[in-house]
Amino acid sequence: MLPLSRRVAMGLLGSAALLPAVSAKAATPKNVLIVVGEQGPNSLDTMLAAANDYTRMVDWQIYDRLVSHGTKQLPNGAIGYDKDVIKPELATSWEVSEDGKTMIFHLRQDATFHDGTPVTADDVKYSFDRAVSVGGFPTIQMAAGALTKPEQFSVVDKYTFKITFDVPNKLTLPDLAVPVPVIVNSKLAKAHATEKDPWALEWTQRNDAGGGAFKVQSWKPGDQLVFARFDDWKSGPKPQFERVVYRQVASPGTRRALLEKGDVDISVGLPPKDYAELAKAGKLKVIGTPIQNDLLFLDMNVKLKPFDNPKVREAIAYAIPYQQIMDAALYNRGVAMFGGDPAQPFDGSWPQPSKFSYDPDKAKKLLAEAGYPDGFSTTLSYDLSQATTREPIAILVQEALLKIGVKLELEKVPGASWFAKMGEKSMPFVIGEFYGWLDTPEYFFFWTFDGKNNSVFNTANYQNPELDALIDKARYEKDQAAYTGQIKQMTEIVMKDIPRIPLARLFYDVAMQSNIANYVYWFHTQMDFRTLGKN
Repeated sequence: MLPLSRRVAMGLLGSAALLPAVSAKAATPKNVLIVVGEQGPNSLDTMLAAANDYTRMVDWQIYDRLVSHGTKQLPNGAIGYDKDVIKPELATSWEVSEDGKTMIFHLRQDATFHDGTPVTADDVKYSFDRAVSVGGFPTIQMAAGALTKPEQFSVVDKYTFKITFDVPNKLTLPDLAVPVPVIVNSKLAKAHATEKDPWALEWTQRNDAGGGAFKVQSWKPGDQLVFARFDDWKSGPKPQFERVVYRQVASPGTRRALLEKGDVDISVGLPPKDYAELAKAGKLKVIGTPIQNDLLFLDMNVKLKPFDNPKVREAIAYAIPYQQIMDAALYNRGVAMFGGDPAQPFDGSWPQPSKFSYDPDKAKKLLAEAGYPDGFSTTLSYDLSQATTREPIAILVQEALLKIGVKLELEKVPGASWFAKMGEKSMPFVIGEFYGWLDTPEYFFFWTFDGKNNSVFNTANYQNPELDALIDKARYEKDQAAYTGQIKQMTEIVMKDIPRIPLARLFYDVAMQSNIANYVYWFHTQMDFRTLGKN
C-alpha cells in the first residue's frame, strides 16, 4: 500500500477526490493547488439572478475581460490590485475620444476559447449585449459604468470593438475590469439558447463557455470544483498550477485542521477567531487585507415603525456595544468604524467612522423623547450563511438593547434566500455588509443609499432626493474640489439621518501554507489562481 501522503496526492488529482479527515503532515503536489472553503458557487455563470458571490471566483478563472488592473504592494506587505492602473487582458490597447463619448478596443488576434474557437469582436458585442439585458445584479453593475443598452456596442472589424456614450463616465474603464463583463463564446451560447432562455443562462449555469486561464474540468455542486489549466491562454502569463481543486468543507474546525496538517494549501472563510489564532502562532501565512469601500453595518428600515422616527434610530446608535463586537465577534479582524471625534468634520473619504459610541443612558433618554420610554419589540435579521460573525453580533446587540427596553427577536435567514429577502425591503432591523468593487465613495452610495436605484443592498429602504442628486453629481464630477465637497455632504446627510449604523471595515483573511507564493488581493474578495505558485 502507498504511504498516506502519496495516496492523498494521487487522490486529489482525480475529479472525484476526497480530502482526508486526518493525515500526517505532507506537502501537496507541486502542480496542484488545493483550496477549502465553507461555501462554493451555485452557478458557473455570474449572469444568473440567483448567482452567489462564489460564481465571481469561477468567472475570474474561466473567462477573460477586456481589461484588468495592475498590482502594487499594500501597507500590510501583501500584493493587491491597483485601482488606479488599468492594463490589457483580452484587449491589447484602447483609445478614448477627447470628449470621452467613444472607446475603441483592439483585441489580441491569437486568443481562443476553451473549445478552440477564435475570440472576435462579435463575441465581445454579444457578451456586452447579454450583460446589459439579463437584468438584476449584472445589468445594474454594468450601469454603474454607464453601460446600459446594446445600441452602445458595435463591431468595427473582426478584432475591433467600440462603445459609445451619451455622457462620459469615469467609472467605465474600472467597471470593465470586474467579473461581470466577461467575454463569452457566442457561438457556443447561441447553440444552447431557446425562446424562453435567449441568453442560454440555463446552459452556462452548468457549463464552461469561456476562454480564460483555467477551464472547468468537473463540478459537483455543494462538494467540489476542479479547474484545469488552459495551456493556450494568451491573455497573461501561463499559470503554474495544472489543476486547482476547490473543495467545500462545512466544518471550520475541519478546514483549519486540514490546513495545519498540510493536507490543503489554502483555507478561506475561516472564523475570525481562527485567523487571529493562526496569525499569532506564526506557522502558516495569514494575510488580512482591509476590504476596499467596505462597511459592516446595522440597517434600520426607515419605512417601518418605529424606525421611521429619527430619534429612535439615534437612540439605537448609542445603544450598540461597539467594542464588544470588535473584540468578541470579530476578534479585531477589521477596522473600527465608530467613535469618531464629534468635534472633527467628516472628510471626503469613505468609509469613515461615525461619531457614535456606546452610551446607554443617552439611548434611554432619546427613546423617551421619541415616545418609547418603555422601549419596543422588533426583529433583527441576519444571513445564516454568515453566522460565524453575524450570530455573535446579533446576540451582543440583543443583550445590549434589552438594557434600554428594546426586545429583539433574532431571525436567521438561510443564505439561499438572503438576497430575495433583502429585495423585499420587509426586514425592520438588519445586520448587513457591502463593499464596492469600484473603490469610490459614490459607488458605495449608489448601491446602498440611492433611493432611485434602491438596490437590494439598501436594506434601510432609505430615500433622500437631496442625497440622490449629490450621488449623480459625484458620479460624473471632474473637478476634484467640487467632488470632495459632494462626498462630504453625502456623508453628513447619512450620518445625520442615521438609516445605517456603521460597525467595522472588515478584513479579507486568507490562511495558506508557507510555501504558497504570489498571492494577490482582489477587490471581489475571491482567490485568483492564475498568479499563485509554490516555492
